[in-house]
Amino acid sequence: MEEAPIREPVLDAKSEVTCQLIDFQWKLGMAVSSDSCRSLKYPYVAVMLKVADHSGQVKSKAIEMTIPQFQNFYRQFKEIAAVMETV
Repeated sequence: MEEAPIREPVLDAKSEVTCQLIDFQWKLGMAVSSDSCRSLKYPYVAVMLKVADHSGQVKSKAIEMTIPQFQNFYRQFKEIAAVMETV
């Protein structure tokens, strides 16, 4: 049985935005002890988003990223900002 390829979501000018960002909070952390994980002492970035759906219901979404993942996230937002400045 062949699995379908994973596709990235694509947004274009006709895409409908389904959520509105209400709040964005972040923190830099480092786990130093755990009963179940051996690979600690690595920094991470924790992001908490509050978004409102089309009906106005607010939900919280938590994301944890490694430093390389966060650096990629940051680069992408810089690219978005640069494009928005041209509009």
